[in-house]
Amino acid sequence: MVSLYNTGLELANLLLGSDLLNQSWEAISKLQKQNLTLLEDPSLPFSVKYQVYENPSKGSIIAFVSSPNCAVNHLQQEFRELVSSDQITSFDFLCTRSNASSISIHKAAFALFASLENELSLLKQQFTSSQPLIVTGYSLGGSVASLFTLWLLESLPSYGAQHILCITFGSPLLGNNGFQKAMSEHPTWSSCFLHVVSDKDPVPGFLISDHNASAATLTTPTWYMPFGIYLFGSESGFSCFENPQSILELLMIMSSRCVESENLHNRSQVIDYGHILEQLKNKAICRGISELPDSISNPLQAGTYLLLEATGVGKLQENVNLSYLAMNIAKRAEVQAKHKQKVFDPSKISVTKKSMSYLEWYMKNSLEEAGYYDKYKTRRSRSRDEIECTEYLIKHHRTLKLFWKTTVTEVENLSWKEGRTRRKRLLYAATNYRRLVEPLDIAEYYGRGKKDYVLHGRSEHYKLLEKWLTGENTQTYQRSQASSLTVDSCFWAYVEEAVISCQVLKDGKSSSPQDQESARENLIKFEQHVMDMINNFLVSPEIFLSQSSFMLWWNEYSKVVGNSYTSPLTNFMNDGFRRYA
Repeated sequence: MVSLYNTGLELANLLLGSDLLNQSWEAISKLQKQNLTLLEDPSLPFSVKYQVYENPSKGSIIAFVSSPNCAVNHLQQEFRELVSSDQITSFDFLCTRSNASSISIHKAAFALFASLENELSLLKQQFTSSQPLIVTGYSLGGSVASLFTLWLLESLPSYGAQHILCITFGSPLLGNNGFQKAMSEHPTWSSCFLHVVSDKDPVPGFLISDHNASAATLTTPTWYMPFGIYLFGSESGFSCFENPQSILELLMIMSSRCVESENLHNRSQVIDYGHILEQLKNKAICRGISELPDSISNPLQAGTYLLLEATGVGKLQENVNLSYLAMNIAKRAEVQAKHKQKVFDPSKISVTKKSMSYLEWYMKNSLEEAGYYDKYKTRRSRSRDEIECTEYLIKHHRTLKLFWKTTVTEVENLSWKEGRTRRKRLLYAATNYRRLVEPLDIAEYYGRGKKDYVLHGRSEHYKLLEKWLTGENTQTYQRSQASSLTVDSCFWAYVEEAVISCQVLKDGKSSSPQDQESARENLIKFEQHVMDMINNFLVSPEIFLSQSSFMLWWNEYSKVVGNSYTSPLTNFMNDGFRRYA
């Protein structure tokens, strides 16, 4: 059965049973009392305070609270604004090439975090990955607590997340859909956030209420999107949800009820989460068997229906159809579970070994003919074995391309830090793949009579794989013998362009003076490129096979430039290429 709750339900039950939720709220209450005068003065600008509470046996608790005028002010229109990724450099580790422009964070929350950043930077340095730590906060203080936790997680090794937990009470939504998607790329981080929400607290859903409460459907897009685990509490009990869209629907229902029944100033009252926690201290976050509607058809839908009953949403809004809502949330949970199964695992690269081995075998067996590139380019099936060989070659070629295109897309969508780690792990295999397979793409491209592969025909994933290699600043070493694979995977494209330029010079009067001059410049650049690669042993000896495209080009080029023409390449080809080969 697909689990709607995954680790969320287990975590929530554990926290309630271990009294950690109560301890977190007690730390918040203590901090509020310590700063009572400051926090209640409406004439002061809105602010946030924090305090570290040490417990040698159980670890530390860091509590954040915001001044009460925050609770009112951040509900005003100007406090609903988002700040984009280019202004939140402290969190640029969430950005990837594909999402850098889409991530935004609640402006008021980020402003409060930024006001404490220097102090929090010193605080961050005090904690190690082995120290148990709870970061907690109420209302907008919970948003700051979330930002600090995220900032701390980025600085720790991946196993450090096991010792950190962020618990917020009545916290408003923190970021937009782009922020939530970036967090979903870090499932270990997302599981560190537990947001406790009372059905009587308007703050958690207020940032979406004006956009969605009056909407005809519950699927209207919103600026803000929840992340992490949500624990909804009511007089009926607690229930736990992890799917962002399901959480959003519940927040919208609760928020619309608060909008109808309360005015703005009543919304600033402090919700006593301590009282709620005390009532439910000895209750598990689940419900017993009750009478279910006939429309509920499987265990997942039944569990979801019982959870929704616990949130009290049916009492909040009479027109809410619990069974319909339960079926939608259950279906969304199934889709989310399937998506989690598709998360990229670098160990899957082993499935490409068979295809790579076949291409390596094909390359070795082509040395008796024109070479790897030209055998594929001019392949002819004259016998049953050759037909079978060609079919296998094409099959493995396509298998490898599909795998690496998918892999590159997945890795590029990761955060910068995690993406770099994955790229390092994949770099060796990725580079071998590019150098072995891209020549086959080039052969197909020019075999169809096309031109300028590098500018117009090269797949984006090859460009990115090449950037992976150059971006790692890998140390080069001086080779003492020729490479078995030509290091520049676009080498044969440059050969084909040199053949075209040579033909332009041969045509003479049929080509314009400008075309001929351009062709000469291209050929000189190509000569220099070839000599640089030869001097550093970066080309495979197969390029000097008598029937290779390179040697065919050289034979024609020698005739075009004549015997009187000299260059480093002509000197090498006249004296040294056989020794290299």
